[in-house]
Amino acid sequence: MRHNRTILALTGVAILTTGTALLLPTTAHAQNASVPCDETALVTAVTSANAAGGGTVTLTPGCTYTLTASHGDDGVNGPAGLPIITTPITLEGNANTIARAATAPAFRIVQVDPTGGITLKAVTFSGGQAVTTGHDDGGGILNFGAVTLTGSELSGNTAGGRGGALHSTGTPAAATFTSSTVKGNTANQGAGIASVNGTLTLTSSVVNTNTATVNPGGIYYVAGSASLNTTTVTANTPTNCVNSPSPIPGCIG
Repeated sequence: MRHNRTILALTGVAILTTGTALLLPTTAHAQNASVPCDETALVTAVTSANAAGGGTVTLTPGCTYTLTASHGDDGVNGPAGLPIITTPITLEGNANTIARAATAPAFRIVQVDPTGGITLKAVTFSGGQAVTTGHDDGGGILNFGAVTLTGSELSGNTAGGRGGALHSTGTPAAATFTSSTVKGNTANQGAGIASVNGTLTLTSSVVNTNTATVNPGGIYYVAGSASLNTTTVTANTPTNCVNSPSPIPGCIG
């Protein structure tokens, strides 16, 4: 006996399959909806994800989210453009950029607390500035928890202290880069990445053309663990890794 199968791709309607009726909720489509290409919408989405205990924030493909003001400040480490990340949050991107507006006051792009984690997928952080005395580490990201980049980029960020692109410190702070790029960042020391303790892992990634006042310009590493897997650290000024407090296996020059 042949059974007719009819599927309607509309929310809030009955789906008939082999004679059984299922009713989809009318809000089903909203679960994977992209965040509108707007600063307020992005801040609201991140705030909601924090409140929900974590989650995925899907970005509008190709959108540059421009931050004109800071939306996170714990009163200790200085301002951040996005709300402080206190839970595991993924920014699911597709050729996206989150950038501080050129005319905005100085602030880093994001701070990750020890309870938090941020994962960037096909997202660039750019234009962050951590330059206030005493709050000048981590121009792009200040990390006390977990940072994961996949197919993403940190570029054009500035720190008055260490870690133009990323400053990662604390236990169990972790920073993991896969098929990602850290370029064109500036700082006093470790213009690309500064990893003070915790773990630092780069796989199939590039750290180049970062510029520091005091060497090294590429990666500044103190303690914990650091590993470079099929990763290049080149063309950083004044050095790539030389004079880092601890040697970085596989980093030359």
